[in-house]
Amino acid sequence: MKHSAGQKCQLPTTECEEKQKSDGGSSSHGHAGMISPLQTVDLEKTAECAPTLSQSVLTGDEYPEGGIRAYSVIFGSFCGLLAALGLMNTQGTLQAYLSTHQLANYSESSIGWIFGLYIFLSFFCGAQIGPVFDAKGPRWLIFSGSICLIGGVLGMAESTKFWHFILTFSLLGGIGTSLIFTPAISAIGHFFVINRGSATGLAATSGSVGGIIFPLLLPKLFSTIGFAWATRVMGLIFLVLVIIANLFIKSRLPPKAGASMWPDFRIFKNEIFALTTIGVFFIEWGLFIPLSYLSSYALHYGISPTFSYQLLAVLNAGSFFGRWLPGYFADRFGRFNLLILTVFLCFILTLVVWLPALGNLPATCFFAVCFGFTSGSNISLTPVCMGQLCQTEEYGRYYATAYTIVSLSCLTGVPIAGQLLAADGGDYRGLILFTGMCYLGGLICIVAARVLKVGWSFNIVF
Repeated sequence: MKHSAGQKCQLPTTECEEKQKSDGGSSSHGHAGMISPLQTVDLEKTAECAPTLSQSVLTGDEYPEGGIRAYSVIFGSFCGLLAALGLMNTQGTLQAYLSTHQLANYSESSIGWIFGLYIFLSFFCGAQIGPVFDAKGPRWLIFSGSICLIGGVLGMAESTKFWHFILTFSLLGGIGTSLIFTPAISAIGHFFVINRGSATGLAATSGSVGGIIFPLLLPKLFSTIGFAWATRVMGLIFLVLVIIANLFIKSRLPPKAGASMWPDFRIFKNEIFALTTIGVFFIEWGLFIPLSYLSSYALHYGISPTFSYQLLAVLNAGSFFGRWLPGYFADRFGRFNLLILTVFLCFILTLVVWLPALGNLPATCFFAVCFGFTSGSNISLTPVCMGQLCQTEEYGRYYATAYTIVSLSCLTGVPIAGQLLAADGGDYRGLILFTGMCYLGGLICIVAARVLKVGWSFNIVF
């Protein structure tokens, strides 16, 4: 890992602490391998020590940063997230279809609650799942999530009424997604610290792959074999994926002795972590609005139904690169630094490109690709940034406790957008402005957290 001279970064606690101490530096002790929230050191003095993370003998205090076992966990997480996040990134296609078929008599705001509740449960349930992962490991969580996710998708195939979709897609699908998503992300943190951003981003690209495949596949299947069988086909694909996830997702660190399985909201006494959580709240508040309404937006402005459904696949194609590349560079230039940059770009794209586009096809396509790329880090970088503020064996607890709060934005964002759409008589400008203001709020909070931690200097890798 190379950095320019004069830069600073936060490094994991290793045997290099002795060298740093002898140079007059200070170190903060904790679980070895964690990115200490108190430790900022000169890169020139410590870069030569970084390789010792992978060269040293593997113990509970060191990270493999690679190898068959570590990469098999990434592969298992990729497959699990391909099912869980693939469903999440297909909700725009499902919403557009249901609003013109089974639920044509319901308002956009009412239908939005089906998807808002699904997203809410996908993150809110992590409040309990994260601590259970820390205490017991991923095996039974992934298995339970697989049953819920497959059951929800197959149940959705039989759904015809509003409450049917609430029970199957929202409740079963949301809980299943959370049971897979939280341990799939957390398990990667057991094997990587220096390259955690790129490793997590690589696994998270699966959500984009699913968001490309299923929005292209489902409309064709809807017109040929009908909604029920199209949904069953998707469920069978998910079944294969979650079987692989159950086989390969493992934890490395032993359960923490005496670890509680309950979330701990005292964590928010740490003002930096609290600001980061509020920032992610705003980011997630805005993120799922384009994912849910871009296809409906295109249909509203007269773009063909076929291409309107395909726009979601275009967005996810951009997101594929946006989930991995920012993670790769974040490991070298700072996780918070890259998150700030991508959130700023989301804010600009929303207000400068999407707002004045008014259904213009080239502008809408440009927004879909670029927003997909810049928003990809909203999923892949936020857990890594949170992990940078805690010990690794507490990663699940911190991440899940934060997303207990963040999930409230996921619950309300899509319905609020639908209500704004109804209040404006179908005009999308209020919805787009709300999305932009969400990203502005997130940007302010993440910048404030970084400044409180390391100051305004751009030479600090954080």
